[in-house]
Amino acid sequence: MRTIDIQTTQKVTVNYQLATFWERFLALAIDLTMLAVFLGLFNLFLLFFDQGGAVEIVRNVIIAIVLYFHALTCEIFFNGQTLGKLALGIRVVKLNGSKLNITDCVIRWCFRLIDVFLSCGAIAAVTMNSTNKGQRLGDLLANTTVIKSRSKLNFKLKTILAIKTTESYKPQYPQVKLFKEQEMILVKTILERVKKHPNPAHQKALNDIVDKIVIQLDVTKPKDKVGFLNTLIKDYIVLTR
Repeated sequence: MRTIDIQTTQKVTVNYQLATFWERFLALAIDLTMLAVFLGLFNLFLLFFDQGGAVEIVRNVIIAIVLYFHALTCEIFFNGQTLGKLALGIRVVKLNGSKLNITDCVIRWCFRLIDVFLSCGAIAAVTMNSTNKGQRLGDLLANTTVIKSRSKLNFKLKTILAIKTTESYKPQYPQVKLFKEQEMILVKTILERVKKHPNPAHQKALNDIVDKIVIQLDVTKPKDKVGFLNTLIKDYIVLTR
């Protein structure tokens, strides 16, 4: 499985698995299937109306908008995911770690015609397999790629089993359950980086994320920052699993 390192805005490098060609192809197939179902239901709904010229025009306009702009609209409003990508747990991300913006989505959308439809996916397959970051032409121009978003907190089994339930372990920071899994993955990644490479950049990232979490949780800033973050992760596992 190919992976990629993406540096976040906090200057922390996070490793992700790249989505495969077949995962992206299946996501597209799901999108097209959903479109076919929608159009079928939409046409069925229109049978209840008189099939005059005005209805026909409205029908064609709505169908055209849905067909041409559904992928663009979904990726803009759903953070790089269409319904198919959401179902498979993959999404579009920027390689520089910044947030995906409308321009990026438009560029990718424009090149779908060449990458996918006109070439029957051949150009997308060739470019994705020939680039280290699994990019099609639209991705190369938008500086994006598609990753697996269903990351996990990869703790050792013995560590998780040692943390049983709230009956045997009392979380110190119960409000941590409001955090997103991706945020806790970032915390874990920072801890691993500091442990392996305790350089100034990673130490700064550690200090910055502790400062942010302290404000979010409204707690006193800890002296042992590593211990504080480890406790947060332990609390998160107990409260959310």
